[in-house]
Amino acid sequence: MTLVIMAAGMGSRYGGLKQIDAVGPNGEFIIDYSVYDAIKAGFDKVVFIIKRENEEIFKETIGKRVEKYIDVKYAFQDLDNIPEGIEVPSDRVKPWGTTHAILACKDIVKENFAIINADDFYGFDAYKTVSEFLNNLDSNSFNIGLVGYRVENTLTENGSVKRGICEVEDKYLTKLIESQVSRENGIINAKPLDGSQSFVISNNQLVSMNMLGFTPKIFDLLEEDFKEYLNENRENLSKCERLIPDTVYKYIKQNKVKVEVLDTTSTWYGVTYKEDRPMIISSINKLLDDEVYPRDLWNK
Repeated sequence: MTLVIMAAGMGSRYGGLKQIDAVGPNGEFIIDYSVYDAIKAGFDKVVFIIKRENEEIFKETIGKRVEKYIDVKYAFQDLDNIPEGIEVPSDRVKPWGTTHAILACKDIVKENFAIINADDFYGFDAYKTVSEFLNNLDSNSFNIGLVGYRVENTLTENGSVKRGICEVEDKYLTKLIESQVSRENGIINAKPLDGSQSFVISNNQLVSMNMLGFTPKIFDLLEEDFKEYLNENRENLSKCERLIPDTVYKYIKQNKVKVEVLDTTSTWYGVTYKEDRPMIISSINKLLDDEVYPRDLWNK
């Protein structure tokens, strides 16, 4: 099994490369804990999807630390790696989104794999859950696993957050409602990004945090979808981004994929706001005190 870590994005609100900001006592990054948990859960390869200009800093910092313990590969999310007939606008700066990011590792990943965001802390139970799913998944299947977090385990005290609200029937995803989520006076409100009516959700409502499990068959669908998306957005090629939740939901509606929602008890931590970083450091220190992780992660 391979863990694919999407690390080509920049944190617009936080500023800079969030994924190389130390949070552990010996300079460990969030990525270090992700790779550690993945190895413990049975993953034997990690692929970092990065920008070419960040290759040296990734190899010198993260790569060198983990390559003794797991096979490390790099894939590059290049702006010009797009279907024929599409021209990259001269003012295009940002990557093309997470669907395009995953496509960047098509030639490297030939086995079942999971994807995560580089700057998110997912917790060991999440890796264990997706690992069990992938181990039982036929590599020719179009089935997908989506790790669903209880929304109360993903919120920050520093503002509202974007979450994919999962509607589930018989353990399979029927709808993903991308929403702005906030908690006020103990009540959690979800405001759909499509402008539809806000609604209240429970603490245990399952949400997607972009941790999904796939077989290599998904690359064919991603290629098809990304090409269609760019052709449909020729007037907005400077800014448009194709996100993996939208791609997956499109194929759910077309009955081309089935998405099993995998419930996890893990708590998710992320740096949505700069003020979130002290909370993450405190939470990791608590995990170290509880001996969930060794204090010196890679020299245990």
